[in-house]
Amino acid sequence: MIPVALLLAAASTAPPMAVIDENSVMREEPPPHGAIGMSTAYRISDAVPQPRRMEFRKRILHVGAAIGLHPIAHDEVYHVLSGTGDVKSDGKTRSLTPGMTAYLYDGAVVGIQQTGKEPLALIIAYPVKE
Repeated sequence: MIPVALLLAAASTAPPMAVIDENSVMREEPPPHGAIGMSTAYRISDAVPQPRRMEFRKRILHVGAAIGLHPIAHDEVYHVLSGTGDVKSDGKTRSLTPGMTAYLYDGAVVGIQQTGKEPLALIIAYPVKE
């Protein structure tokens, strides 16, 4: 077990934590990479003081909306909170339902389309470009 004093000394070099209420960063906008339909974007990590090393976002794709196909230069994660969608990576398509996560790899061409009658709510995370 690591002594508490040692843990506190190590933690003191880190910036203070940031706590963001998603409602404070919510906006209606077309999804990225093609502006296909409309979405509700929660740009959570944009509210974090610099420096930061990752993007963490929530996006709700309205019925018929999609994040269009685009190449990624980092690993990226799409986690489904609610609704259904089809995720694409390098020409392969998989259906996603709540609780499922797609881990997408650096160099792939990816995108995701809302399917079904309900909006598709996602958490999206990826590293910040250095």
